[in-house]
Amino acid sequence: MSSGTTAVIIVVAIVVIAAVIGVAMTGRRRRLQQRFGPEYDRAVEEKNSRIQAEAELTQRQRRVRQYKIQPLSPEARSRYLAQWQGIQEQFVDSPQTAVTEAYALVTTVMRERGYPIDDDEQMADDLSVEHAGTIDHFRSAQAVTREAAHGSVATEDMRQALIHYRELFADLLGAPDDVAPATTDPDGVPVTAPYMEPDGSARQ
Repeated sequence: MSSGTTAVIIVVAIVVIAAVIGVAMTGRRRRLQQRFGPEYDRAVEEKNSRIQAEAELTQRQRRVRQYKIQPLSPEARSRYLAQWQGIQEQFVDSPQTAVTEAYALVTTVMRERGYPIDDDEQMADDLSVEHAGTIDHFRSAQAVTREAAHGSVATEDMRQALIHYRELFADLLGAPDDVAPATTDPDGVPVTAPYMEPDGSARQ
């Protein structure tokens, strides 16, 4: 085989390998974008590198796969729903306390389901793997909770924080197979008592 032929074969092999790698990277990128949604764009902006962001998101998936994530029992769901109802009712008289307790309840549910809760930022990263649709709500609520702990926060901001926590709370609880649509409020949260808005009014 001549050196010219060998060179051509090498070039063709390099092109083929590059094409295979490109297809694999494109497929992974598409899967990550579908899995993480807006969190994918957030990671790219934060890392200022698509490759580094994708490596970070892939690492999150690997880490969460090592956790023993499990659904809540029906008894636990009912207990947490009752606690949430009490937090919402408390908002009228003590907004900051209600927001603080909402955060505590969300992290309690996370822990029972199998998530570690030692680090706020990692909590959000871990949740983004299975709860990408509500992770922005959690991050927004976290920011208000931190502000409230260090100073005055407007009541409307705290109301919005409670709503954000509610979105993730409902997502974490999930929906049992035996709950019919008629027994859930418009946000998808199964209810056992009249639903209360954070301002204390009942939803009609």
